[in-house]
Amino acid sequence: MTVSRRDFVLGAAGALGASALGMPALALASSEDLKIGWLAALTGPSSAPGVGFNRGVEFAAQAINAAGGVKGRKIVIVTRDTQGDPTKAVNAAQEMINSQKVHAIWGPTNSGESLAVTPIMARAKMPNIHPCVIDSLVNTDKYPNAFRISPSNSQWDDACRNYCLKVQKYSKIAVIGDTTGYGVSASKACVANFKKDGAEVVYSANIDATQADMSPDMTRARDAGAQVIVIWSVSTGMEARLFNTRAHMGWDVAFVGHPSLASGELRTLVEKPENWDKVYAVGYKSASYDANGKLPAHSQEFLDMVKGKVSLEDTLYWWVSAGYDAIELVAKAVQTTGSSQSKDIIEYWNSLKAYPGYFGTYTYSPTIHNGYPTEEVVMSEAKSARNGTFALAPGYQ
Repeated sequence: MTVSRRDFVLGAAGALGASALGMPALALASSEDLKIGWLAALTGPSSAPGVGFNRGVEFAAQAINAAGGVKGRKIVIVTRDTQGDPTKAVNAAQEMINSQKVHAIWGPTNSGESLAVTPIMARAKMPNIHPCVIDSLVNTDKYPNAFRISPSNSQWDDACRNYCLKVQKYSKIAVIGDTTGYGVSASKACVANFKKDGAEVVYSANIDATQADMSPDMTRARDAGAQVIVIWSVSTGMEARLFNTRAHMGWDVAFVGHPSLASGELRTLVEKPENWDKVYAVGYKSASYDANGKLPAHSQEFLDMVKGKVSLEDTLYWWVSAGYDAIELVAKAVQTTGSSQSKDIIEYWNSLKAYPGYFGTYTYSPTIHNGYPTEEVVMSEAKSARNGTFALAPGYQ
């Protein structure tokens, strides 16, 4: 099912009407609220993405409800702060399924949490959209209800590796991850892929995100001859300490890696603005402006829509727009099918082809639940943020 961008914007006048889809009006048997669970890490060391996603979630729900809801049904967001803790995420997911009786769940946003809750949601046949990047979290045989709205970590890893080896021509690599389930698995895969492509991984480590002194690991990486340090963590505090340590050492090495390397929080965490130089984060075409400062038309449309209503100064465009897209994907499924039954929502998502989200263009099928196109993943200059969007990293043609 191909959806036009005009049909996609539910907040626009008339976009919620069935006639916009060329379909007869479908009356829902119930006017009960459309309840969407939101497993959000809003506090804790990995909260930066959750805070950004939450702004998009809240704006989407408010916009849809202000336009009359989904066939007259009000969207209610059932939010639980998991604090990045898998145990809290499990408890919250079970509450949403068994007590709150939500119709779909967005999240978690932390892969370690998602590893714990994805099987629970699969057993309950709960429609689930998540932005977690660990590859194993999408498996249409084991988890036919789970759909990824972001690239997989393999796609992120490919973008980082391509930038290091083919664009910047680095050959000696250091890889550092945190000690979460995500950090351990992502850094392990990254090391293996660099070695497979002929690079020399001179140092690798997993560091607790709360570790105060980063100098031992940075010194080992420098002494091993690393030309670049690839980071896999969502902890901006840990990343800032790495950047500050680099400055104290007087070491002119580049950092490349996870999108959180470009989080606005880092501006207040680094000791000096220049400590954030030579840092390049995974980014996206939808969130990249050209040499003239111009964004893609659909991205500018989103910024115009949220202007004065959602702050993007201290977060990332993709976090906010992905949160917005996730809620609209649920709403559009109910709007189109006239049903909030799990099987109908899942069947609708399985029919999508080139769905025009503001974060990306999503395509799903019964056998493909990785919906984000690899060609839309790029590297960004981390400190070049402007309304959560970025300049492309140096070296691209």
